[in-house]
Amino acid sequence: MNETTKQFIRENLNADVPTLALKKAPVGTDVSLALRQIEARQLLKKKVPSWSDNEELLFPAHLSLEQCSSEAAARHKAKMLHGISLADLTGGLGIDTYYISQGFQQTDYVEQQVTLCDLARHNFTILNAQINVLNATAEDYLSQCGEKDCIFIDPARRDAYGRKTVSISDCTPDVAELQVLLLQKARTVMVKLSPMLDISQALEELHHVKEVHVVAVANECKELDFILEREFRGETQFFCVNLLTEQPELQFTMEEERNCPVRLAESVSKFLYEPHPALMKAGCYKLLTERYAVLKLHKNSNLYTSEHLVPDFPGRVFEVESWATYHKKVRQTLLSGVDKASIAVRNFPLSVAELRKSLKINDGDEVYLFATTLKGEQKVLIKTRKTASF
Repeated sequence: MNETTKQFIRENLNADVPTLALKKAPVGTDVSLALRQIEARQLLKKKVPSWSDNEELLFPAHLSLEQCSSEAAARHKAKMLHGISLADLTGGLGIDTYYISQGFQQTDYVEQQVTLCDLARHNFTILNAQINVLNATAEDYLSQCGEKDCIFIDPARRDAYGRKTVSISDCTPDVAELQVLLLQKARTVMVKLSPMLDISQALEELHHVKEVHVVAVANECKELDFILEREFRGETQFFCVNLLTEQPELQFTMEEERNCPVRLAESVSKFLYEPHPALMKAGCYKLLTERYAVLKLHKNSNLYTSEHLVPDFPGRVFEVESWATYHKKVRQTLLSGVDKASIAVRNFPLSVAELRKSLKINDGDEVYLFATTLKGEQKVLIKTRKTASF
């Protein structure tokens, strides 16, 4: 990339790309390359800030950026995996490869798209990362490689028509079919999968799963990381984390969750709690009442309450201002003077849209309303204000 093109990118980093494409660029500018880099850097600015800020790095078209890990999630995975030799069988943009490789002495980046391999070679050189770039399919690489300490694989979640897929069997490659060979080649295998995947179904399809990491980043569930270990036969450990927050990682087993008694509240107390998305995805509900001084509003509501503030609760914390049974006149009583509110529905017969229409309340973030059900099947509205963010 020549200096003229670099300067054009610097000057237009925040420009609207379609509009910029219609304007005349300085002589010597590689316009196609520049537009692609500007669009990519805009997409990656929050997701992978250290790469987006490095003007020497090059990025592919939009589609290849969608599935790549965020920098926070990649760094988190890097903390879990260590050894001598690593192979990333689905290299892609190389974010995961780069960060995970820092815990290994030798790393192979494997990618079937030639263009992505060329970009990876360039970027790894810029980043001074000693990573071998190999243009091959995961299957071909596995058929020829020697044993590795660890294999990482993030199967493509789009079908032949470019449509998004979720289930393991619909991804490419099919990890369920490859898992025997994967565990022959490496003692530890990490599989990154869609946050939309049914975890219990995945555990039926995958064998020797030692750990499941449910990863949220800044309050949004982003990925599921399954760690398979050769010959592992024990109880799968779950780890739930909400990165870019100060909340601690929570570890548990499904047996612990199943055997934990349901501790229900008699009514709504002074504080209301909503677990962060990774906990909700993992199904860690009853255990929260054992590990924190909170009670569940209803066995199916997944909201919690307490008389005294529990500041380290892993999720959003609200102070209850008032609450009432849901009825036709609640708009004139509980919600008198409230024109705007953020509304959440948990175990309630109406959707957010239906409730907003019924209450005639616009969207806003000063008042937080929760529509839910209490222990005795009482339908209620809870008016709160947020005391702490994720």
